[in-house]
Amino acid sequence: MKFIVSTSALLKNLQAVGGALVSSNVLPILDNFLFVINDGVLTITATDLQTSMTTTINVESKENGKICIPSKILMDTLKTFPEQPITFDVNIDTFGIEITTDNGKYKLAGENGDDYPEIPKEDGTSKIDLACGVLGDAIGKCLFAVSSDELRPAMTGVYCQMNNDNVLFVATDAHKLVRYKRTDAKADVASSFILPKKALTLLKNSLPDNDINVTVGYNSTHAFFNFDHLNMVCRLIDEKYPDYQAVIPTENPNKLTIERQVFLNALKRVAIFANKTTHQVRLKVAGSELNISAEDVDFSNEAFERLPCVYEGEDIEIGFNARFLVEMLSNLQSKEVFLEMSLPNRAGLILPADPEENEEVLMLVMPVMLNQPA
Repeated sequence: MKFIVSTSALLKNLQAVGGALVSSNVLPILDNFLFVINDGVLTITATDLQTSMTTTINVESKENGKICIPSKILMDTLKTFPEQPITFDVNIDTFGIEITTDNGKYKLAGENGDDYPEIPKEDGTSKIDLACGVLGDAIGKCLFAVSSDELRPAMTGVYCQMNNDNVLFVATDAHKLVRYKRTDAKADVASSFILPKKALTLLKNSLPDNDINVTVGYNSTHAFFNFDHLNMVCRLIDEKYPDYQAVIPTENPNKLTIERQVFLNALKRVAIFANKTTHQVRLKVAGSELNISAEDVDFSNEAFERLPCVYEGEDIEIGFNARFLVEMLSNLQSKEVFLEMSLPNRAGLILPADPEENEEVLMLVMPVMLNQPA
């Protein structure tokens, strides 16, 4: 089997799917890319058995066939080449691979393409088309809130609810929660599933800048994403997602309105002086003034800032983990945000004051017990 391909085009496609590979595999063959040639089209596949990515590229070839090529040595070699055509000559009996350029020749050992794990097929899937921008926003706003606690596997992914009049994405780690809803997308068949964090990270990094549609297919075990020349399949997390709605407080009489960037910058500064274990900042609201303070008694560090705000409700003093607030404010784009609270021991809600059309974002953050005032 012989084919000719551009070095830069091949490397670009390998990098597009290479994120699915992991460094420590149970099966040695997973350290390879699967190359399949059919009528002048090269299909490249990478998988870790949980997440698989596939891309296609046109090549010059008169033969069809398949071969597994070691991923690391192939990518490391291609990165050193300038743009040029290179020839792959594969011995289908010994699985030996010879790569030829104008100036050199390189040999490596491949493996039988028939031994590569089969990638799940789209059987019995429901489908929905989402714009790249919509899907990218949903993933971006939710990923930071996903839990890394393997003892609670349901929370290590993003919960997706496809409804007849909207799509909903939820992520939580029990300390913070994000609920992202789009009313300009809808599914013909209502369904819900949990997408793993790794697959969503790969997807977010792969989405193109142009606003094409991504076709999302899903069944009881897998989700399928198709766009451009790239396909991704991931195994769903087979767990029941916790009742997230039960933790979202509905009565929040204390409502703070403040400029997002001013609030974010102040938090970043004050947090530098907070305890390095708790990252606790104290918010004290009275009248039209927000006081932000933090201290680290062990190192005699403390900081205080006063910010103007618009506030409705009773005076309140509440503690939060500064890192959580910074992450949330960084993932919003609105000029102003609302911070809605009820009691110092109840969750606070952060919402954009001027949300984008067809978008609803709610971020919840649990309070931390305040130390005694200095």
